[in-house]
Amino acid sequence: MRESLRTKIITVCDKKIASKGENVGLSFYAFFANKNDDSELIMEAATWWIQTHKLDHFEKAHKIKQMILDGL
Repeated sequence: MRESLRTKIITVCDKKIASKGENVGLSFYAFFANKNDDSELIMEAATWWIQTHKLDHFEKAHKIKQMILDGL
């Protein structure tokens, strides 16, 4: 996964946790605007989320952040 996406995921997770609490859930769509302005990046996130890790549609932000920090 490219570094810019990893950074974006961590930033979004931190913001969600800060505003909604430790149990906040999110989907990979949370990392993108409501438009398809970078389909390659969206597919990279979707592949990591769905194919590589077989995650549910919604996962806890703290879990996703930790996975990124652990390099999974």
